[in-house]
Amino acid sequence: MSTHAVTNQVPPLVDFDAADQPVILDALQRNRVEHALDELHAVGRLAGSAAALELGDLAEAHPPVLKTHDRYGNRIDEVVYDPSYHQLMRHAVGFGLHGAPWAEGRPNAHLVRAAKFSVWGIVDAGHGCPISMTYAVVPALRANAELADQYESLLCTTEYDPVLSVPAGKRGLIAGMSMTEKQGGSDVRANTTSAVRNADGTYAITGHKWFTSAPMSDLFLVLAQAPSGLSCFLVPRVLPDGTRNTFALQRLKDKLGNHSNASSEVEYDNTVGWLVGEEGRGVATIIEMVNMTRLDCTLGTSTGMRVGVMNAAHHAAHRRAFGAALIDQPLMRNVLADLAVEAEAATTAGLWLAELTDDAVAGDERAAALRRISLAVSKYHICKRGPIHAAEALECLGGNGYVEESWMPRLYREAPLLSVWEGSGNVAALDVLRAVAKQPASLEVLLDELECSVGVDDHYDAGLAVLKARFAGLSGDVGELQYGARRLVGQMAQLLQGSLLLRFGHPAVAQAFTVSRLGADRGDVFGTLPSGLDVASIIERVTPKV
Repeated sequence: MSTHAVTNQVPPLVDFDAADQPVILDALQRNRVEHALDELHAVGRLAGSAAALELGDLAEAHPPVLKTHDRYGNRIDEVVYDPSYHQLMRHAVGFGLHGAPWAEGRPNAHLVRAAKFSVWGIVDAGHGCPISMTYAVVPALRANAELADQYESLLCTTEYDPVLSVPAGKRGLIAGMSMTEKQGGSDVRANTTSAVRNADGTYAITGHKWFTSAPMSDLFLVLAQAPSGLSCFLVPRVLPDGTRNTFALQRLKDKLGNHSNASSEVEYDNTVGWLVGEEGRGVATIIEMVNMTRLDCTLGTSTGMRVGVMNAAHHAAHRRAFGAALIDQPLMRNVLADLAVEAEAATTAGLWLAELTDDAVAGDERAAALRRISLAVSKYHICKRGPIHAAEALECLGGNGYVEESWMPRLYREAPLLSVWEGSGNVAALDVLRAVAKQPASLEVLLDELECSVGVDDHYDAGLAVLKARFAGLSGDVGELQYGARRLVGQMAQLLQGSLLLRFGHPAVAQAFTVSRLGADRGDVFGTLPSGLDVASIIERVTPKV
């Protein structure tokens, strides 16, 4: 039709190297792990390919289906996924994005994994959930040496084996967690699921779990009340003798975010489990797993931010309005640069936390203490910024960003999850205060870290002085800080990001961050950067090279 000529539309953002992102490449080069660049770019080229992006679209368009019974009436409790989901899982496991870093033994294994996880994350968020949980389960499982000896190598292998069968006989395993209950949520100490010791040393677990993601995983860490209190257990879907463990799937959750992954409610009824750690020490046992999921929440949000601004910049570079390309319009440049600054600050922090993980695993006590508080600080603030960042990036595409084909609505729906996961914003903010109260050394080491950037930027120096004064005025009881915990922890997070950018980031990004986040003239929305900044360099760093 003569009226249907298509003009001034943006070409698809496909067949590009998703690893070609300066903020990630700079982190690897700074840590002298150039040897990992080839594998990172291999991940990036696949992630940016039309084929991989189509797998993500297919997995999202064909949600998993719950099958409670087979044709004969036997209870099977299985979830059927689209083949595209399994292909995504196979790639992610093959790249070593799950438990592989725990077995590699090479320097910077967790940093390299974080970089690859962040690059691959542009394809689909849903399958990242079981990948992340498998990564997080490994250190917690080590609280039971016998179970770790039996399963850890299979959790770290790069083979994906989705068939439900005896875990010890599989080529590779995926693990999940089954913690929260309808009456408690993040307050896991309110759990009512019970665990009774059997004569053979196993436990019979009975109760209802409100959220269990990726229910077709092979192993789950489960919290239940044992005689000595809340305890952690390993629950396999299939028992060593080949019979199905009782794992009754009640329903799949109708979620706000991704549709490619299944989240479920599970009923345990004398389900067999093995104790991990000591009875009554369930929270202490899973704390390392919580740290790992916090790291991936931070990385996942920063990935979403980069995807959002990448698509916004690509659109602006090819779309014309009011006589010029959008990317040349002054106000749009302000918005794009502001979004880019936020994404770089979040990514820099996430990769730095992965660096600390490498150091902590190697036995560095200072790194472990610094990571403990920095993970909670960063998880709170970065994940809180995710949804508003996604909304602004979507708006850069106008009406085109509001339709599903642009991917932006998917990004927007997914963004709130990472703030809710493992514990909402309040839980993370209050956990920072808990760390300050119970482990004062964690605050001391964080303040020492922030001191490393003093003398470089006046806005930063002034902000750090205010923070130190706030803590110096405490009488020793942090309870008085609870009401304003969000503001306080947000300030800590922004100072940490500012410090990292001043030391390791691009000068233009660092300057824009400190003046707009730590200075007196702060905007209430994105796109309120002051004049005089090098926005050209900032925008160039996030505009895809296609």
